[in-house]
Amino acid sequence: MSNANNTSLERYEVWFLTGSQHLYGEDVLKQVAAQSQEIAAALNESSDVPVKIVWKPVLTDSDAIRRTALEANSDDAVIGVTAWMHTFSPAKMWIQGLDLLRKPLLHLHTQANRDLPWADIDFDFMNLNQAAHGDREFGYIQSRLGIPRKTVVGHVSNPEVCRQVGSWQRASAGWAAVRTLKLTRFGDNMRNVAVTEGDKTEAELRFGVSVNTWSVNELAEAVHGAAESDVDALVAEYERLYEVVPELQKGGARHESLRYSARIELGLRSFLEANGSAAFTTSFEDLGALRQLPGMAVQRLMADGYGFGAEGDWKTAILVRAAKVMGAGLPGGASLMEDYTYHLEPGAEKILGAHMLEVCPSLTARKPRVEIHPLGIGGKEDPVRMVFDTDAGPGVVVALSDMRDRFRLVANAVDVVDLDEPLPNLPVARALWSPKPDFATSAAAWLTAGAAHHTVLSTAVGMDVFEDFAEIAQTELLTIDEGTTIRGFKKELAWNAAYYKLAGGL
Repeated sequence: MSNANNTSLERYEVWFLTGSQHLYGEDVLKQVAAQSQEIAAALNESSDVPVKIVWKPVLTDSDAIRRTALEANSDDAVIGVTAWMHTFSPAKMWIQGLDLLRKPLLHLHTQANRDLPWADIDFDFMNLNQAAHGDREFGYIQSRLGIPRKTVVGHVSNPEVCRQVGSWQRASAGWAAVRTLKLTRFGDNMRNVAVTEGDKTEAELRFGVSVNTWSVNELAEAVHGAAESDVDALVAEYERLYEVVPELQKGGARHESLRYSARIELGLRSFLEANGSAAFTTSFEDLGALRQLPGMAVQRLMADGYGFGAEGDWKTAILVRAAKVMGAGLPGGASLMEDYTYHLEPGAEKILGAHMLEVCPSLTARKPRVEIHPLGIGGKEDPVRMVFDTDAGPGVVVALSDMRDRFRLVANAVDVVDLDEPLPNLPVARALWSPKPDFATSAAAWLTAGAAHHTVLSTAVGMDVFEDFAEIAQTELLTIDEGTTIRGFKKELAWNAAYYKLAGGL
């Protein structure tokens, strides 16, 4: 796997900052340092906290805080900082540092002891353990400066506290991946489609992602230049990992089609690696010298962590890449998805999602079946693809749209369910889900928001991680879940329109 598409969270770290002051004497500061190291260690020991916590010396003056913020900004391994005011840290000394900080911030409102030692409390104890109002001072200055942050409240022995910290870390990792993302578009987007359009310059300003286009025939040159020995090795890997239908196996009537699919994968990988890209798009309307629409090759690249958008949809490719990084190491997966058709039985409505060929096999723990079938669009040879059903379980469907004056994320909580019956005549990978709070409310809210029809389906990370991601990215997020009503949703849209209009003019 190339460095560009690496999803491992082991390369990242989060700094743990502790605030105090010299008012209480050196003995207190030594205790503050020891206890804050214990808090950091407890977080590191939690299986719910995936990114390494790096403890930093206690901060007691504005210059140290300012320098720490600048150091965090300049260190690519640092994806965020966690701050805790152990005692009372006067907030004016945090102004410069917070104003300069460009990494995501988590405010951990905790204390060293879980329980009050009722019989032993004296004023020395009170001087040492002041987070109850020290963190309120810190909260004030963050709000006064308009600093976006995640606030987590509770003792670190509480699993829910560690879970929330971990969710924020995953969102921060997704943001770090997007900030450095290079995205390759092979050709343009599908003709006359509105939602796949967007402002790529604004996307680079807001998200950091660099979106550029290459001719599909440049990709074709890489595909057709693949070495025969590499094709042999990759085809053998296919036959080892998947259930390959007989006609595609060695000696089968259509084995050459499988070999060509392997060439596409080899060409795609080499091209993306050479350009340092971790996300890409293709379009069935712009295939140039390619003999097949990339199918299984795209599926396998997504499984390895690449972001992908069909029909030139670079915004969805960004989302898929972010979801891959945020879900690293968790069961489940993430994939390009599209709402295709409905089951409208009253009270049991469901959405059948798929795409032409490109759904990621990370959505299932079962062995996919490799098949070849005609594709009624594109005018090329029959493409090879993996066919499977997505595993049942909770998920979230998320879209990213360009609303002219801002980008908008819309996220719907769903339950992925097993198929009611087999689909013997639908030879593509697919997912079936029940949206929350119910089908009618979900669909009406989605349409009212103008959300895209291309999405990412994540079964690894849920709504809370995307909420943290939106907060870090300072991007509008509309959620559709158990508590959604159309009346309330319309009010939220109106409030958001006013807010972003005002905020844009400040």
